[in-house]
Amino acid sequence: MEIKKHLIITGNSTVSWKDAIVKAIAEASKTVDYLSNVTILEQRANISGDKISEYFVDLDIAFSIDLNRKNNTDV
Repeated sequence: MEIKKHLIITGNSTVSWKDAIVKAIAEASKTVDYLSNVTILEQRANISGDKISEYFVDLDIAFSIDLNRKNNTDV
């Protein structure tokens, strides 16, 4: 049996939405194991003058729960 949890995170970039997605996933993977898929929930941007100055993406990142992991409740 596989159980998944979901995190909603926001990524940002001054380059592109794709760059914001890649950076957000890279950062999440540093602290969350077993990442399995991502859904893009929303894209938005800040505009400065006549150009986009910053890109934002809201992501739903799923990861699998390690059912074999032992809880270390002893302190």
